[in-house]
Amino acid sequence: MTTYPPAQQAFSLSAPVRLWEDGFALDPYGYYDALRAQGPVGWAELAPGVPAYVVTERRAALELLHDTDTFSHDPRPWEATVADDSPVLGMMRWRPNSLFADGAAHLRYRTTLIDTFDGIEPHDLRARVHRAVHVLVSRFGPQGEADLVGEFARPLMALVFNSLFGLPDSQSDRLDAALGRMMEGGAEAAQGEAEFGGYVMELIAAKTEQRGDDLPSRLLDHPAGLTPEEVTWQVFLTLGAGHEPTANLVSNALSRILGNPLYYSTLTSGSRPVMDAVVEVLHHETPLANYGIHYARRAVTFHGAWIRAAVPVVISYGALAHFAEQELTDGRHRQDASHLSWSAGPHACPVKQHTLLIATEAIERLTQWLPDLRPVLPRERLSWRPGPFHRSLTSLPVRFNPRSPDQPGDPS
Repeated sequence: MTTYPPAQQAFSLSAPVRLWEDGFALDPYGYYDALRAQGPVGWAELAPGVPAYVVTERRAALELLHDTDTFSHDPRPWEATVADDSPVLGMMRWRPNSLFADGAAHLRYRTTLIDTFDGIEPHDLRARVHRAVHVLVSRFGPQGEADLVGEFARPLMALVFNSLFGLPDSQSDRLDAALGRMMEGGAEAAQGEAEFGGYVMELIAAKTEQRGDDLPSRLLDHPAGLTPEEVTWQVFLTLGAGHEPTANLVSNALSRILGNPLYYSTLTSGSRPVMDAVVEVLHHETPLANYGIHYARRAVTFHGAWIRAAVPVVISYGALAHFAEQELTDGRHRQDASHLSWSAGPHACPVKQHTLLIATEAIERLTQWLPDLRPVLPRERLSWRPGPFHRSLTSLPVRFNPRSPDQPGDPS
């Protein structure tokens, strides 16, 4: 890193690549190419009038993710420069939780999350996923057709996470709708943030009054002594980070599986594990495409770009995957074949094993109930939800032979 005196701080910026456009959702790869044409760090807009630096090169991303001296996760200096109605505030606003903290505060929050999730036994989590799949297949199985996004992946995550957080199934649609609005970062983002915030505050108020066998109660009773407000924002983070990206991981994996009949047959026959498909998505179509947001503590140069303080620096996991796939297609050998979908450094995902278990069990259970799933549309005709942060299908319509989960011979 190099800092410069004020007289040398001039920096010429290219026209920003607009990640909020509908075209980005339709085909993000041209946008990633435009960013990379500017160098390892490109110049973009996350929303109209909201600029950001975007890191598209793996080495630069790893350096950023590990450099806690130069970069911070605290967005408050940036927030002071942004309109109150900015559609990306729901995903970027400061809250007292592990995502937006540094140093000792981050370690305290992160430890409570790790300890709390470590208390979930794999067999218990597996049973919750199986139950959720049964509930959903009971609804659409007899119809012979379904949308695996709106009727399976998203409501399944709401059912699973509501059960973990001590809420009834009846609250699942409310959770799903609020998170969807907030993540897209469009005109309804503020409404989604408000609805989700209300949802979480009601939950914590209920658990403060009466504990249960659930994650919020364990957070409230953790030895770190989190206040109810801190627990509220920890739950806000974990519900949001758990539901939306995991739902996208499941639907993206299903779309890739069903788009390749030979691939699908190896999975349903058991000769190839579902984990292969899930890891393939993490490598090539990661569900949280642009995030890992940092802020320079002071103006610096970073991989040839002049980074101003209080301007978001975003890791484009989607671009990293795109260019890694290009290298393989071109026959170039990658020095490191691992993906960065779990991020890296102090803020790497602390619950990736739980996420993998939920995603793989959901897909395995669904394909056991319905082994003859057939996509209605070829994969290239599927549509994608708008928004700068995620890679998320709008729908995934399928057909199959009508079947009830209660039929004899189904998996138990």
